[in-house]
This record gives sequence, C-alpha cells and structure tokens, in this order.
Amino acid sequence: MEVFNKTIDDLHTLLVEKEISCTELTRGYLKHIRQSEEKVRAFLTVTEDMALAVAAKVDKKIANQESIGILEGLPTALKDNMCTEGIKTTCGSRILRNFVPPYNATVTEKLQEAGAVLLGKLNMDEFAMGSSTENSGFFPTANPWDVERVPGGSSGGSAASVAAGEVPFSLGSDTGGSIRQPAAFCGVVGLKPTYGAVSRYGLVAFASSLDQIGPITKTVRDNALVLNAIAGHDPKDTTSVPFHKPDYTQFLENDVQGLKIGIPKEFFGRGLQPEVEKVVRQAIVTLADLGAEIEECSLPHMEYAMPTYYIIAPAECSSNLARYDGVRYGYRAEAEDMIDMFKNTRAEGFGQEVKRRIMLGTYALSSGYYDAYYLKAQKVRTLIKQDFDQVFGKYDVLVSPTAPTPAYKIGEISDPLAIYMGDVYTIPVNLAGLPAISLPAGFVGGLPVGMQLIGKHFGEGILYRTAYAFEQNTGYHREVPAWIKEVG
Repeated sequence: MEVFNKTIDDLHTLLVEKEISCTELTRGYLKHIRQSEEKVRAFLTVTEDMALAVAAKVDKKIANQESIGILEGLPTALKDNMCTEGIKTTCGSRILRNFVPPYNATVTEKLQEAGAVLLGKLNMDEFAMGSSTENSGFFPTANPWDVERVPGGSSGGSAASVAAGEVPFSLGSDTGGSIRQPAAFCGVVGLKPTYGAVSRYGLVAFASSLDQIGPITKTVRDNALVLNAIAGHDPKDTTSVPFHKPDYTQFLENDVQGLKIGIPKEFFGRGLQPEVEKVVRQAIVTLADLGAEIEECSLPHMEYAMPTYYIIAPAECSSNLARYDGVRYGYRAEAEDMIDMFKNTRAEGFGQEVKRRIMLGTYALSSGYYDAYYLKAQKVRTLIKQDFDQVFGKYDVLVSPTAPTPAYKIGEISDPLAIYMGDVYTIPVNLAGLPAISLPAGFVGGLPVGMQLIGKHFGEGILYRTAYAFEQNTGYHREVPAWIKEVG
C-alpha cells in the first residue's frame, strides 16, 4: 500500500479501520527511508528498534478496541537539535557527535504522549547556523525536487524528509527563517509559531531570544494538528508564555471573505527574482479572488532587519556556545594544558560558519563595542517590532515571498553574505517574535516557490485560515517529486 503521500487524517483512518497495522506502517516508512536516503540524506540517526517497539504498543491498543489519538502510531522525525533521551543529539556538529542526552526536550515528550513513532533525527546546519544544510558537520542534505540543489536550512533535513515522503511530519526550529525557507525550497508547509507558544526546553540553543520550534507538514491541516500537540505553556521554559491554546483546526475555513491583507512593499524590491515575484503576485490575486481585501503597506525599518539580526544572533550564539569547551560534555581534544585543550576542542569541533558567528558575536559584545553594536541593534529591533504593531492595527495578515529565489545548486554560492540574504523576508518575523507560515504557491523551472503569511502575536489561527483557503483553491500541495512514486 502506497502511504508516502497521505495526510495525517488518511493515515489515522487506515490505522483505526485496521487496513494497515502500525507495525506495517512503520516498517513501510523505514523501508522508504532506506530507499530514499541515497538521494536525500535527510537523516543523521534512524531509530528502527525503538520505533517498532512503540508501533507494537499502538497495535496492542487497537487490538484491544482502545481509541487512539490523531498522531498516535504515525511516524515522525526531529531536527537533531532537540534532545532525545538515549538517542544521539548532535546538533549537526562534530563537537557533539557522540552526545546522548539524559532527558527529553518538552516537544519530544509531547509527541511521545501523543503516541507518535519517532523514526530518527534529522540533518541540519551546524547549531542551526546556515540556510542550506551545507554547513552540517557531517554531510549536506539534498532537495527532493532536484538532488543537485540545497533543501534550504537550517532545518533542511526536516523539510526534505517530509517532501521525500520519509515521514508525514517533522519538527524544525526557526531562528531567522530556518523552518519557512526550507519549507519553501522543498514545497511543503512550515510554521514558525509566536515566540513563547512552543517550549524551547531541551532545544540546543543558537540565539535564545529568536529560536522557536515549529511543525513541517504536507498540508495546512496537518500543520494545525501537529501544533495542537506541541504548543502550550511549559514552566520548565522561562520564555514560555501562558496563553489560551485553541484547537487550531477550528480555524480551517475555506473562506477569506473580508480579511484585510497587507502587502509590504519593502518585501518586493531589489534581490527578488522576477519569476518568484510573479508566482507570489499571482497567489495574492488568488486570495483577492477569494474575497480578501488586498492593499499595499509599508514597514519602513525592514531595511535594517538583516544587519540587526547579524549582530543580535551571533552575540547570543557567542554566549550560548561558550559551554562547548571540552570540559562539561561533548568532544574533547588532546592537549598538554587546559588552555590548549580549550583551543583545540573548539578548533577541531566547530565548523567554519559557527566559528565565523562566534567571532562576530564576541566582537559585538566586547568592551567598547557593546553600546555601538549590540545595544543599538536591540533598539532597532524595537523599531521593527513597532512597524509590525502599526500595520497590524489595520491588517489581519501580511503576505510576502518566503525566499527571494528557488533552491540553488549545492556548492553554487560560496559567499556567506549572499547566503545570508536568502533570509531577508523571514528574519524580521523572528526579531518581532511573530508567527509566520510558508506554504507552496507555485513553481519556477520545476522548483517550488513559497508564499509567507505573517500574523499578529498568537495569531496562528488567522494564518491557518488564510493558508487553508489558498491551499484548498490551488493544488500545489499535492505535487510530489516524480522519483518518490517510483521508489514508493
């Protein structure tokens, strides 16, 4: 039975109606992973024995006529910066290549409580620093739509695994676009929730004031179902926000009649590939045809978002990564004295992009430069948030491209600054702590193009409503790379 393009609801129905057992379903996905990984390379670790043990427990419940939850028995995988007790968590870095956490991240626990079957851990840019998964400390992941191209990053393994049908859903983390940009490149749905809506406890930190965990799925409804499972206040995370968590599926209406949608003119300027702009503009026309009110708006401080991010994020990275010194845990280099051990551990354990950002951040936080760089960046961050606050006084949703280009070839871009510009439309959202979703809006040269919807704080519901209506009136989410059907 071909299951690799089915939704969460489809798979749940198959299990409940006993058309397939959970063990058979799990074995089928594990087989698909073995057949696909030669092309995609999305997984760093596959947990076959653990997965089959969980699947057997689900089968026992079904045999005993017990009801199962919507995610129970369904395969999933986690970006490898979310702690998993007894399973390696490398963060895509050689400095943690043998690290096995003694505890679970809160999102790991929530998925376990929901009965999901963990198939493994997914590749990523080292410590989530990158936009292509080329910065993994182990190997690059390929885009399922063209295996010579990048899947985006840093959650490239998470997006590629869903696009390749290796799992029906996965979790990624988003610091400056690391869920949405790979979702756009791989033609899947990726949500960056409001900062504080999903616990960061057990997430290996990159930039603590920006990081947020979110779901990557095939459809908008699947995304809402997964967010239902992982969102909510967590007392173990001091940045977690107590809020009334709705059932996000209640917002899934095929109706945008009367919604006011703003189109920030700053997101349609220099650097945006004309073919990508055409696809997104056509998607906006579709929303207008469905009854939404469309109007251009302005976010005047967006031009400063990129430099602001690349002061704040490296500064926080510099602080967070100071713990990797060869003493506490992780890789330890051989040396004759403690200072050389510190130096050698970091020199051998960290990749070039991580070293680059640590140096940038340390400089920005150093004596004599803190006020000129870090403090000023935080003030500009406030201006960016105020821009969003002002436009959301008038509009329900903002629409933009997710990325300025489709996926580029592996090794094609070597200039770090050019790669950084790929996050130009996603970074402002993280600086303001807002929710945003990327969903497939069309294709350019056979490659997926993503449309980004941005909402108010804790406005995930209106994002799902808008995205669902667009999805139901188009068909891009149903497209899959041709080779998957042959493998499946």
